Amino acid sequence: MARIAVQAAPFDLAAESAALVAGRTDLGGIASFVGVCRADDGVAALVLEHYPGMTERALAGIAAEAARRWPLAGCTIIHRVGRMAPGDPIVLVLTASAHRAAALEACAFLMDWLKTRAPFWKREELADGSERWVEARHEDEAATARW
Repeated sequence: MARIAVQAAPFDLAAESAALVAGRTDLGGIASFVGVCRADDGVAALVLEHYPGMTERALAGIAAEAARRWPLAGCTIIHRVGRMAPGDPIVLVLTASAHRAAALEACAFLMDWLKTRAPFWKREELADGSERWVEARHEDEAATARW
């Protein structure tokens, strides 16, 4: 049901979408979200770290919660780790369902929960050579609370 991957390598949106729907004729909606590294506030790169095993289990748990809430036919979550430059893709969420509303809502839910509940540590490398750890944001917590 859910494909979960934590990897350094970039992902291929078209290939992942094709794999999710391969051979299916019962799907009415496929939703996708690709998160991209931004160059806000002088960010030259974003470094994501994780604890192997723990992170994948957490992502699988988040996917399972989405499947409990919506009638999903499948879902893909790929989250990159390592150093990424502005413009690099960081995260991919795909959801498939017989109905578009379920696919769209589940995709939004997954992104909100990934943002606040997935165990990743993010460090920004700034253009001036300094670094800073990314703190949790109130706006992200508020988005998660709506679910």
